[in-house]
Amino acid sequence: MDRTMCIDQLRHGDVIRSHRSYSEPSGKGVNVAVALHANSIDVVTVLPAGGFTGVQITEMLSDLGVPYIAVPIAQEIRSNVSLVEHNATVTKINEVGPSLDVAEATSLVREALEQVGAGDWLVLCGTLPDGAVERLYIDLVKGARGRSARVAVDTSGKPLRTVLPYRPDLVKPNAGELAELTGRALETLGDVVDAAEELRRQGARTVLASLGSDGAILLDDSGCYFGQARVDRVVSAVGAGDALLAGFLAGGANGPQALREGLAWAAAAVQQEGTLYRGRGPRTRVDISDDLDRNRALQEPCTAAGLPAGSLV
Repeated sequence: MDRTMCIDQLRHGDVIRSHRSYSEPSGKGVNVAVALHANSIDVVTVLPAGGFTGVQITEMLSDLGVPYIAVPIAQEIRSNVSLVEHNATVTKINEVGPSLDVAEATSLVREALEQVGAGDWLVLCGTLPDGAVERLYIDLVKGARGRSARVAVDTSGKPLRTVLPYRPDLVKPNAGELAELTGRALETLGDVVDAAEELRRQGARTVLASLGSDGAILLDDSGCYFGQARVDRVVSAVGAGDALLAGFLAGGANGPQALREGLAWAAAAVQQEGTLYRGRGPRTRVDISDDLDRNRALQEPCTAAGLPAGSLV
């Protein structure tokens, strides 16, 4: 669960009063599901739920009308706090998440796979919790393949590295995650393209690399595309990457039109404070390069590479 507090300025050691606060059901997978549901796309979210926070999350999803399956776990689901300043600077405080035992992890895989069929998308989001879940994403990708479903993975580090050989249909790293995984310094857009191509060689069929204010790069069988969304004022980047993924899936998950849709959803996301509703902004300008010139890209700076991962789309 995300608790957002809007403040004027974060001053260390002071008593700071928020002038507005609210709580939302969250987590990357929940954010994607809420965005798709808000745009009238059929979805069901499968999530572990434990403790009082687990009860709160399921009640919030019910209030939103988002279909869900809650897998009971013994430990408490985490709560995160976002401090949003007037200049759109966001400071996040994330609790340590719960651990899952073998039975809980097995139930989570079983319940998720029971929801997918031929042509469906199974979207796997977030870092893996401690406990008996090291193969969770691998088991889900393999299980989805047996049901002729497609799989998108939005994670980082070891879970992403280990799932790549199982050929997920789509991965969505941000710049920081892409640099960490490939060991590359992403100083230009050409560096991002090279790193994304490396993920494709390792097994990913499509790579959607989000670059914060720099936009996003898409590599798939149809080509290489670069896009940017024009936003006059950024309020908060929290959940914007989840909106990008949701919009990309809603747009068909292939080629420049899907990238355009994803960027439009992300642009709408950064113009609001929370993660509750994500959808296309009616006045969002999105520019797409259908044929990314490698020579130009090699020289085009990627400012996102110098930002912390939490600030990226």
